[in-house]
Amino acid sequence: MVSPLSRPLTETDAEVAEIIQHEEDRQQNTLELIASENHVSVAVRTAAGSVFTNKYAEGYPGKRYYGGCVNMDAIEHLARERAKTLFGAEHANVQPHSGAQANVAVYMAVLKPGDTLLSLDLAHGGHLSHGLRVNFSGAMYNVVPYGVERDTEQVSLATVRRLALEHKPKLIICGASAYPRTIDFAGFAEVARECGARLMADIAHIAGMVAVGLHPTSIPYADFTTSTTHKTLRGPRGGLILCKAADAALVDKWVFPGTQGGPLMHTITAKAVAFGEALRPEFKQYQQQILANAQSLAESLRSRGYRLVSGGTDTHLMLVDLRNVHPDLTGKQAEAWLESAGIICNKNMIPFDERKPTQTSGLRLGTPALTTRGMKEAEMKTVADLIHRVLVAGDDEAARVKVGAEVRALCAQFPLPHA
Repeated sequence: MVSPLSRPLTETDAEVAEIIQHEEDRQQNTLELIASENHVSVAVRTAAGSVFTNKYAEGYPGKRYYGGCVNMDAIEHLARERAKTLFGAEHANVQPHSGAQANVAVYMAVLKPGDTLLSLDLAHGGHLSHGLRVNFSGAMYNVVPYGVERDTEQVSLATVRRLALEHKPKLIICGASAYPRTIDFAGFAEVARECGARLMADIAHIAGMVAVGLHPTSIPYADFTTSTTHKTLRGPRGGLILCKAADAALVDKWVFPGTQGGPLMHTITAKAVAFGEALRPEFKQYQQQILANAQSLAESLRSRGYRLVSGGTDTHLMLVDLRNVHPDLTGKQAEAWLESAGIICNKNMIPFDERKPTQTSGLRLGTPALTTRGMKEAEMKTVADLIHRVLVAGDDEAARVKVGAEVRALCAQFPLPHA
């Protein structure tokens, strides 16, 4: 007799199956420009949906709290070894459920409540888990923010050094969620040594480029490197911590049992697959195309009068200041208009923004997902034109409908990977 559990989702829960189908259609027929999103391979999706989702595996390979973990040990060991090889790290912990969870484990490892940390201000491109007051990090620790300079809109190590020597943080964080320029890990390490702080590099956005040598690596300089696995790495949604062997036991203790329970073994399996994909030569070609596409998109937007924060980008993302071309347009309204035409992005504050975070004067755009689809520089010029036409059209719904049809036609030329 066939088990009822063997029936497909379309038969057992048509409501959920329908929503999934709607989301598959949405992703296929829209241009994904959110810099922190990507489209994973069929292999990664298969691993994420594997039977590893059934197993509890609290602990680490060889030291589990449950029986039946022989294959859990094998896959986690494989994921750790691949991550270490990919980044040239001495130790890897692949259990964090997210980038924020990876950061929490590092904080718990080196800080006590009330200790001082120095990090990039969220309003200048930082991340909420780096000390935003409404986040755990901002509630538990004394956060001293550094920002970008008004004239360059880039981080000044001289300013970071001044603040570090003044406030004596126990931890300095370098890394960002909306900073388009190269991060000087070596320079941050010098500052950390001078003031006696530990250094954590959050490379969540740039991990794919770091892995293939297209962005300087943090590994020789930072005590701890944290990352997500789902942005430029193009893996499943999850986190990662890399560190030197001397801190391995400390990191592992504060991931489990310090801040998490059982690891998500199906996600770790998918991480292993993604790390394996990133070790192949074609992954560097993919990262090179991401960067080429970012340059093409940036230049195409500049040619239409848009100002880019810091003047451009060194990475996969850019911040577009809308005010030069559209003085009264908020990022919130621009995001909504673009989504109605099938162009997905997010509103974003620009440095020294006079608008509220819920409104903003800018947009954040990124090229990883479109590059995954196979789009290149020529398509980025088309995308810039589509964006501009939507924003110029404003409330003209008919114009957005016309752009939307062109978006769908472009998407049809570059289908997503399907199982």
